[in-house]
Amino acid sequence: MPIQSEPIGSIPRPQELIDGVAKFQAGRIGQAELDELYEQALSDTIRRFEKTGSTVITDGEQTKPSFVTYPLAGFEKLAPGGVTIPFEDGHTRQLPVLTGGPFRYGTYAADYLARAQRHTDLPIKQAVIAPSALSLLYPADGVPGYVRKEFIDDLVAESAADIRRALDGGAASVQLDFTEGRLSLKLDPSKGLLRSFIDLNNRVLAQFSDAERQRIGVHTCPGGDQDSVHSLDVDYLELLPDLFRLAAGNFYLQLASETDQRRVLDIISRNLQADQRVFIGVTDPINPVVETPEQVRDRILVAAEYLPLDRMGTCDDCGFSPFGDDTSTSRDTAFAKIAARVEGTHLAAEALGV
Repeated sequence: MPIQSEPIGSIPRPQELIDGVAKFQAGRIGQAELDELYEQALSDTIRRFEKTGSTVITDGEQTKPSFVTYPLAGFEKLAPGGVTIPFEDGHTRQLPVLTGGPFRYGTYAADYLARAQRHTDLPIKQAVIAPSALSLLYPADGVPGYVRKEFIDDLVAESAADIRRALDGGAASVQLDFTEGRLSLKLDPSKGLLRSFIDLNNRVLAQFSDAERQRIGVHTCPGGDQDSVHSLDVDYLELLPDLFRLAAGNFYLQLASETDQRRVLDIISRNLQADQRVFIGVTDPINPVVETPEQVRDRILVAAEYLPLDRMGTCDDCGFSPFGDDTSTSRDTAFAKIAARVEGTHLAAEALGV
């Protein structure tokens, strides 16, 4: 495809899988039965991805508990009661809190990648959580015998290993999920927290070569859990100039749900660096209405007025189900939107003569 198009990550899990996870947690089924449900969901997800015409796919995060907490599976030095993320509809998500060190990932994203590769020959994009999100695990009052600097050093090493394993495992690209970027500006309008997040993420990105960073991207959005957001009211002008300081080659930006897309595109065009590519969101996972390919095409044609075609791609605004229990969007709707994105991108390429 002359204009690249990629998904962000998650696809709603089948109800059978969601029910199976609940039964497993209640001790009503065993690991083997749960693994079979995971395998069925993964196989079906990849098959449906292939039918959309996508040239790059994901595993739909079918076997992840959530996009942010997967590294914690198998790591035991945690307790409930960490940072709480409020959404506009009133629901919340809460992280655990670190109780001891050293910090180590219990699970690496490459494990999910290897599982997906058994089902397809298509290039697979692997999402990983940004270290800035996991930095929120450290409690404000500290951890006895494990100072914050030690934790951050361990976190940087583990995050870099997570990316490295995915690249070495054959991921077509690796995407850092950085939804806390926009949220940080609600918590700290001075931008001090945002800039500390970017500096931390850049410590990790600095461990990769220029060529490797062209396979590494950053995704940002205002949240998309249970058809609700946590920071859409934060002006993109407050985020984007700092965001493009990240030493990544690709940026996946929510745009379809923005009310003034031309203004945002102008901000992007003035801040995008010469060695960076931007993928603009052309489908809105929170909106239940499926975009037509023609609507997608027209959004891309507007973007082409602001962005160079050789450094522009398309994506969905965000994942369709970032947490495993989110059923606000159906699988059918998610794949219909993905198919519209793929076809609409083709239509735009034809209209632009590329």
